[in-house]
Amino acid sequence: MASHEDELDYAGGGLKQETNWWGAFVIGLAGTILVTGIAPVMVTTLGAASIPVIIVITITGYLLCLLLAELSAMMPERTGGSPSYAYPAYKERWPRAAKHINGVTAWAYWLGWFPVAPLNMILASFYLADRFHLNTSSGFTPIHTFIAWWTIAISIIGILLFFIPAYLGIRFGTMFATVLALLSMIPLTFIAIAWIFHPSVAHWGQLSGFHQLDGSSFFSGLGGHGWLTVYIAYSFLLTWNVIAMEAAACYIGETKNPDKDAKVAMNLEGAYGLFIYTLIPIAFVVVLGAKALSNSALVDPKSIFVTFSGKVFSTGGNVLNWLIALMLIVALALSQMSVDGQFPRWFQKINKHGVPDRAMFFNVLCSLVVVFAGGAVEIYSFSNVGYTFSFLPVLVGYYLLRKYKPNARRPFRLPEFMKYVALGMAVLYAVIWLYGGIYYSKIGNTLVYYLAGWGVLVAYLPLYWYRVKVEDKRHAETPVPAIPAPGS
Repeated sequence: MASHEDELDYAGGGLKQETNWWGAFVIGLAGTILVTGIAPVMVTTLGAASIPVIIVITITGYLLCLLLAELSAMMPERTGGSPSYAYPAYKERWPRAAKHINGVTAWAYWLGWFPVAPLNMILASFYLADRFHLNTSSGFTPIHTFIAWWTIAISIIGILLFFIPAYLGIRFGTMFATVLALLSMIPLTFIAIAWIFHPSVAHWGQLSGFHQLDGSSFFSGLGGHGWLTVYIAYSFLLTWNVIAMEAAACYIGETKNPDKDAKVAMNLEGAYGLFIYTLIPIAFVVVLGAKALSNSALVDPKSIFVTFSGKVFSTGGNVLNWLIALMLIVALALSQMSVDGQFPRWFQKINKHGVPDRAMFFNVLCSLVVVFAGGAVEIYSFSNVGYTFSFLPVLVGYYLLRKYKPNARRPFRLPEFMKYVALGMAVLYAVIWLYGGIYYSKIGNTLVYYLAGWGVLVAYLPLYWYRVKVEDKRHAETPVPAIPAPGS
């Protein structure tokens, strides 16, 4: 029984509770699909040595899902996903700091999620261009990454097409969500276990000792950097991808029975994400081997999936290419359903369809700009300045709620030691976010994108000051129209 003083006081989102655990689970697949971009990067750079790193970071993603399952069931009316759970944890003890924690966490989370749409369209454009024999040699280099004109065209068209139903207030129903889920899960699961259909192509000795591509040991340095620095740096890329399955928490507030649905959706999301993010890189290593993975061309997702399919099925992988292209387009729809943020009053305008059209247009405009980054690691470096950071206040907040609100209502309660696990994860993510981010920007030659991410993150301050010093002041000074007395 929760004591009165342990009850949480928070504002809810007021959304209709129309879906169930399945609807929330489908949203989280937007994060799981990102394996198509990060797996090639990891195995073509680190080889088998990437597998332990991937497993460890993905396990933390599963643990994060469990922590969010408790928080989302505890505060079912809080909408917007992970950052929405930070404010209630801080507001009683540090009320002045809490509003900034709430604002910067939501802003950082938005920075983490809105680039998912352009990234998925860039990856999908590679497959579509290949399927329709489009010219990908003609284009330009905005900064230092070449981007084809067709990539730009396909990405812009795809992003705008998914903006239209969102602008019109058209929501995805359960049936459509189920179709999206199947279109995502079938090819992902198939790739993860494809070697089963041709066991002789799998050479498990490739995993022995988890050597790097050149045959050196797991604890060898790379590119002039020590082994620990290298793995922390590449963990910076991983966290943007593998913990994104937490997006399922965004829809817990819209489930009919959040007490039950939170536990089921988040557990299933974490388990499936761990399965996919572990088995697909392992499949690449045991089927293709270190020699093939040393070919830098395989860092391109299209190339590595075609090569993988050719090894397993002795074919060019035409069907697999179509499935992956479709899956990445599906991922755009899923990610569009999971973005939420916090902006000045100008963004609060609601159109006649009942949706914040200015905020949506701003998201689309930002997505179109990010398309010109041109590649996956560039977008990872830019976006993860916000994304991993956004979980630090949430993880510490989980600890604070367990410590200072031990008797608050918790339909799903993890073991008591999980509050220390949350603190440990906060420290780990902080090291990866700061130390790993700085060093990957050097190793991956992505410093300009990393600094751009910092520029967007600190933009929270002028936006906040504008809201408080200009808009709120103007709003307070606006006289309230007098209500005429009856009969006057």
